Amino acid sequence: MCFPISGSECPAKARFLLKLAARVNILHCNTSLIQEAFVPDLPHAFSPEDSLVAVMVAVSASDEQIQTSELVRIEATINHLPVFASYDMDRIRTVSQVVFDLFTEEDGLDALFGLIRENLPQMLWETAYALACDVAAADGLLTSTEMRILEEIRHELDVDRLHAAAIEWGARARHMTLPDK
Repeated sequence: MCFPISGSECPAKARFLLKLAARVNILHCNTSLIQEAFVPDLPHAFSPEDSLVAVMVAVSASDEQIQTSELVRIEATINHLPVFASYDMDRIRTVSQVVFDLFTEEDGLDALFGLIRENLPQMLWETAYALACDVAAADGLLTSTEMRILEEIRHELDVDRLHAAAIEWGARARHMTLPDK
């Protein structure tokens, strides 16, 4: 995948993309505007499982308050879902750091979604949205920033609105609590 870089954006965007490439080893870019800077075709360092973890961490970190219940939900998901059967739990820290670093960049969210779309098979896009909804619902409270990032995930991963509504309803049902007496 090549990211076109043009005009006055070139130096800043090129530095950002090259830093990102060094971090996750996936950028392929060759443009004369960056003095023929080229990152060779290397194996992806972001696995499909890493992409799912990145989505969950992004939702948890979106409101700048990572709740214990959200972290427990992420860990339980990784420990119990078949898609994570061979996942190395030590990768969570690395993936989380990539997400946090991208959140500090100006176009970091776009870069994060680019990584996810690049490394997550399309058949798992709805799974990613379902995991994001579960993490968002884990603390029993949806903030406006969590709702916005869920909307962005739904849009970026091209999740059908009807499917998204069913996924959201399921997450709500799974995280219901009994009323206080």
